[in-house]
Amino acid sequence: MNDLTQNTLLHLDKLIAFPTVSSESNMDLINYAANFFDDIGADVHLSHNPDGTKANLFATIGPRENGGVVLSGHTDVVPVEGQDWTSDPFSAVHKDDRVIGRGACDMKGFIAAALALADRFAEVSAYEPVHFAFTYDEETGCLGASHLAETLKKHGIAPRLAIIGEPTEMRVIE
Repeated sequence: MNDLTQNTLLHLDKLIAFPTVSSESNMDLINYAANFFDDIGADVHLSHNPDGTKANLFATIGPRENGGVVLSGHTDVVPVEGQDWTSDPFSAVHKDDRVIGRGACDMKGFIAAALALADRFAEVSAYEPVHFAFTYDEETGCLGASHLAETLKKHGIAPRLAIIGEPTEMRVIE
């Protein structure tokens, strides 16, 4: 297993352990990601929901200018009540080259991969920014994404392209 894969899996294990069910706070996960981005020198902004229990994270590596690419994913997961889990859904299980845990595919796997690559982007992003957008409450109506769009507009931030790591139908949508 290469270093990038190991790093991704380490992040994924930590992200799955945050029980970010949409009815609960996502702040532990957001603080984990914010601290990570701070440590690699990214410009980090949090925008909280009205009651302060949830937040979006927007981090930028590279020049602080318009353009660039956004890697975007949501931090909330659907509830586990009434489901027949054979293991703790908030503890990653590695089995047969798979990771089993709530959110492993939708969306914590994508966020883990983005975090694992972030330090590499920091090394090569001298010409164009790389942004990371992690939102709240996608599972209940994309509330965080709407809030983030307003925040970016308010601050005059206009990325050129967004890659949203949503696994819906497992195909590229333009």
